[in-house]
Amino acid sequence: MIERDPPRVQAVLGPTNTGKTHRAIQRMLAHRTGMIGLPLRLLAREVYDRVRAQVGDGAVAMITGEERVVPSEARYFVCTVESMPVERPVEFVAVDEIQLADHRERGHTFTDRILRARGVRHTLLLGSDTIEPLLTRLVPGVEVLRYERHSELRWSGARKLTGLPRRTAVVAFSVDHVYRLAERLRARRGGAAVVLGALSPRARNAQVAMYQAGDVQYLVATDAIGMGLNMDVDHVALAATSKFDGRQHRALSAAELAQIAGRAGRWRRNGTFGTTDGEPPLDPATVAAIEGHCFEPQRGLYYRNAELDLHSLDGLLRSLDRKPPRRFLRPIRDAADRETLEVLARTEAVRRRARGVDAISLLWEVCRVPDFRKTLTDSHTRLLTRVYLDLVGPSGVLGEDWLAERITRLDRTEGDLDALMTRIAWIRTWTYISHRPGWLPDAAGWQGRTRAIEDRLSDALHERLTARFVEHRSRVELGPTTARVEGFDVALPEGLTPVQVARVTQASRASAADRVEASLVSLLATGDDDLHLDPTGRLTWEGQVLGRLEQGPSRLAPSLRLAPLMLLEGTARARVRARLEDFVQAWVAAIFAALEHPSAAKLSPGARGLLYQLRQGLGAVPRSQVAEAVERLEARDRQVLRRLDVRLGTESVYVKAMLRPALLARRALLFGLHAGLEPLPAPPEAGRVMLTVERDRPRAWYPAVGFTPLGTVALRVDVVERVAAALRKAVRARAPEPPPEILSWAGLSREQLPEVARALGWGARRRGRSRRRAP
Repeated sequence: MIERDPPRVQAVLGPTNTGKTHRAIQRMLAHRTGMIGLPLRLLAREVYDRVRAQVGDGAVAMITGEERVVPSEARYFVCTVESMPVERPVEFVAVDEIQLADHRERGHTFTDRILRARGVRHTLLLGSDTIEPLLTRLVPGVEVLRYERHSELRWSGARKLTGLPRRTAVVAFSVDHVYRLAERLRARRGGAAVVLGALSPRARNAQVAMYQAGDVQYLVATDAIGMGLNMDVDHVALAATSKFDGRQHRALSAAELAQIAGRAGRWRRNGTFGTTDGEPPLDPATVAAIEGHCFEPQRGLYYRNAELDLHSLDGLLRSLDRKPPRRFLRPIRDAADRETLEVLARTEAVRRRARGVDAISLLWEVCRVPDFRKTLTDSHTRLLTRVYLDLVGPSGVLGEDWLAERITRLDRTEGDLDALMTRIAWIRTWTYISHRPGWLPDAAGWQGRTRAIEDRLSDALHERLTARFVEHRSRVELGPTTARVEGFDVALPEGLTPVQVARVTQASRASAADRVEASLVSLLATGDDDLHLDPTGRLTWEGQVLGRLEQGPSRLAPSLRLAPLMLLEGTARARVRARLEDFVQAWVAAIFAALEHPSAAKLSPGARGLLYQLRQGLGAVPRSQVAEAVERLEARDRQVLRRLDVRLGTESVYVKAMLRPALLARRALLFGLHAGLEPLPAPPEAGRVMLTVERDRPRAWYPAVGFTPLGTVALRVDVVERVAAALRKAVRARAPEPPPEILSWAGLSREQLPEVARALGWGARRRGRSRRRAP
């Protein structure tokens, strides 16, 4: 009997341009069967095409959230990391970019693959060597391999935008900054290709192909360029070295900068990196770290329990919240899918049907449908509620009429860049749904339809990007054809006189009258789910900006300023305003939905007064401000308030349901508008329980978004209650120091803990005196 060698688990760690992914592909093809997980859909498609060219169409499958091509005889599986079918036995498994296990949103999936994705004979984990100390603890006995970078990467200093060499990629970290840079390169250097994370793979590939072919010599991109794009870049110019990461504006680490700078000089060709557009030079230590690829190791990885209890909704929620088995594994808090599950689980119609393993398993799968739109409304959870109720209904599939109506409205290629990118994000949700087994009648037909719409939108987006950012020298005569109708507006060429503007606008109104009337009827009939408010207060419909919220008479009554909407006049304009104002009122009212339970009518006048103060405080008030009202509450009041999700804490009175990320975002917007903040502070990132108190932000902003300032940090109100309870328990036990376990679940450092404890009266309590703390 021949004994088979035990399965090998290896890690290939090192800088960019070492050929890690290429080697993994070759090793996979050396086995009879294999699977590779990649961090991006774009990269999965690229690797799928390469493998298919080598082994033939029938031997390779591709599985991503939005694409599923699985031939019956497939031996090799190319997947995004989230879509890897890890239960399928294959001889070889590879997981790429494993250092993303420290990513707040996606990290728990990468950690799970590090722990559970295994080939029968060989497993290969690929990534940066910053993860090595934690990886060797997480996977005992892993064999670590290293490869040298094929080319050198050297610092070349700061340069003006006009002095950048050809074949340069310019990197910024916001869409507006990317557009400004591309406009300047068009005016002075003939144009640039543009790469943004929001682009579809097809549009992104078309822009890169234009750059690769030499049609333009410059590429302007966000940090989406830092992973999954192999291009002929000689120089990377950083137009910014800090970015807003979802919770704060912060400087990028040396390792993050190296990931971006490493796009320069691929294979054997050396590359350079520097700064531009007024960004100061990098400090010598950072330069040395990037050139020598020597970075601080990662300190923690995100984790979520994968052994789920599907016998009950409460059991599922508890199992998702199970503590990590190791101290360096961070629990993933307020993940979007878990938040969605919690909302749907409170919906009576869903709760009645979600009984038994099959029904609860289906509900969890529905909750994991991504919200590619990243909106501030609850439309995503309402959409998924409808999806689930259809799937557990008599037909067991989604209704085709409803499906067709939602998808057809996206099959339009007019509009500006934002409109097209928004529609692409919408169609991606439907493409994802169409690939869930058994959810749709004629799934293959719907998959083809959504893919065709995404392709048409992507092609139109590529054309708009090229028209805007690549110089075309042919002269165009002035006239109605020079104006482009975009929804209710007209995009006019620059430099027109007022008389010319009036003439072109009037001609556009006449030529687009039927289309504008149809759009107006559609807008007035549309549901609130299809209107969206972004974090800056812009109100959009089908990608077009219709207006913007501004400071109003109170926090709960912002004012609406309509966009120009040049194709609307008189009564039509008034009807649009009325529709949008109705939406805004409903949008504000939805924040306080938890307080609208019928049982609220049973509250005493004093308890109703407490609810009024909670509304004015956007969901939370310091206990000290309402202490007298709380003391006068009757037992029945307390019972009803509990049903309304009101928590009577020792530090704050707050509505727990209003701590959901989508509602915190609404609260942040309302406060920022009324306070006249410019720019509007971004809302707390989903799952964030600790914020740094910033000098340029009013202290009152923190309670308005569910946080209590405690010195230089602010903790979420429910976490403050937990910390305060732990401190009280420690005082009773005569502990000499605050409990150290507070650090993990409050997100504090050892240096911050004493300050927070003092702010909550630790010293005074230990000396037996009452404490008084300013709110």
